[in-house]
Amino acid sequence: MTSSVAALPTPEGPGSVSGAPHLPAGFTGTFTSRYVDTGGLRQHVVNGGEGPPLLLVHGWPQTWYAWRLLMPALARDFTVIAPDQRGTGLSGKPPGGYDTATLAGDLAALMDALGHQRFAVAGHDTGMWIGYALAADHPGRVARLAVAEAAMPGVSPSPPLFGSTPANDRLWHFAFNRLAQVNEQLVQGREDAYFGFQFAKAANALPGHAVRYYIDALAAGPEALRGSFAAYRALDATIAQNQERKQRRLILPVLAIGAADGIGEGAANTMRLAADDVQSMVIPGCGHYCLEEAPDEMLATLTAFLASYRERT
Repeated sequence: MTSSVAALPTPEGPGSVSGAPHLPAGFTGTFTSRYVDTGGLRQHVVNGGEGPPLLLVHGWPQTWYAWRLLMPALARDFTVIAPDQRGTGLSGKPPGGYDTATLAGDLAALMDALGHQRFAVAGHDTGMWIGYALAADHPGRVARLAVAEAAMPGVSPSPPLFGSTPANDRLWHFAFNRLAQVNEQLVQGREDAYFGFQFAKAANALPGHAVRYYIDALAAGPEALRGSFAAYRALDATIAQNQERKQRRLILPVLAIGAADGIGEGAANTMRLAADDVQSMVIPGCGHYCLEEAPDEMLATLTAFLASYRERT
């Protein structure tokens, strides 16, 4: 590890390992929070474990905490790295840089700073967007890619504006989040209503303390709320980037995970438009937030997919 990483202050407060609620037993004995400065962005990362590096990329509207239930078991076989993305949690929240090329570049720089040239990636929701960009934009660095529960703008066919009511309930936030200013004006002070509706997409209700944790982070200040919308506001750039990326098909192994009460086979159908070697897994009895709704099934699926990566490394 570089001396610049070691010299930074220790992250504190609710967004850090020391302040996060209801962590699995022994979590704080394995994992620590730290800051890493990469190209003008200070990133908060939670890491621990031993073995080949595994980068875990959270989705919207969450933080590294979404992976907490899987991390202790994964750390037995991997060096686990779970950052807060630009604009979220304890990471920096600059006004720009939320297209997936930049977000993926942030994480490539983070892995450089931590001394990991080649690594596996698992991404959920918008973490699927970033994982795909990492694999496409930084060829040779990603050994295996696991993605879950997202359609991908610029790769997936765009859903109709006048879709079914269930589709609208699941997808209307795409258009809303892209708005300039008015969404922040409408949501500020009403974070419970807006983000609570998003978390209600779970087929198996998330624990109240987890929902409260996420919403409190989003309500912490105007920069946090702006950061939560920023990746959606950058979708014009991301769509153009993905249309270019899919001309260079991925050849590394890809695992696409869907939830039976979420996107189902949609994740695999999307990745087959951009990658040659795609395995599919649909988790029964599970909704969109599969990391927290079905952690045992997710762990088994990821462990099996990453076994050859671990053994070869």
